[in-house]
Amino acid sequence: SEVIYVAMGIDEDGHREILSFSIGGKESAYGWREVLQDLHRRGAHEVLLGVFDGLAGLEEAFKETYPKADVQRCVTHKMRNTLPKIRDTDKTEMVADLKTIYTAPDREVALANFDVVQKKWGKLYPKELKSWEEQLDVLLCFYDYPAAIWYAIYTSNPMERTNKEIRKRLRPMNSLTNMDAAEKIVYLEALGYNEKWSQRVLRGFGEAQTKADLSQKFAAKYPLAQEI
Repeated sequence: SEVIYVAMGIDEDGHREILSFSIGGKESAYGWREVLQDLHRRGAHEVLLGVFDGLAGLEEAFKETYPKADVQRCVTHKMRNTLPKIRDTDKTEMVADLKTIYTAPDREVALANFDVVQKKWGKLYPKELKSWEEQLDVLLCFYDYPAAIWYAIYTSNPMERTNKEIRKRLRPMNSLTNMDAAEKIVYLEALGYNEKWSQRVLRGFGEAQTKADLSQKFAAKYPLAQEI
């Protein structure tokens, strides 16, 4: 019944790592604000992009701590939130049409594809398409980054998979004596995850670094950090 806040990061070289976790309470923007502020206090000062779901207030909490960072709303979560509101007879076709928006070769084509989807479905699902329209900036932010790493930054699915693994470890242990015991299990799971990924580089990041795209974006947002 307790929430586990988990923050995961990818560095410029493409190494993925669990940066922090905390257990307790119910998920809220306030809880995430504390997690983000703790990350900042511990030295995570320069962040290029935050990727997360549509929890109310989360984007504002993130920007309070990292005002220079970009925001990417998880496209997978957006699809999940939209589909329950679509008639069963329309779902397959609607999914295919919505995918043309975030699988386009560039932002310009993505916006053009959205216009097509809006004209096709707007009268049947005005609220759903209006919601997509209002969030396009954060749903399509990944197009501002090198194409080689789009797959890694347009969704928070890796975080979702990690959460599932943590739940698998905790679920059979219904006799945990206290919160400290649960924290130890999550801690060991995080250590194992980070050890596994410490020698792996995500596909596309080597190419992005070779072209200096990520380094240039980082320098543009945090020039003083480059000088130091």
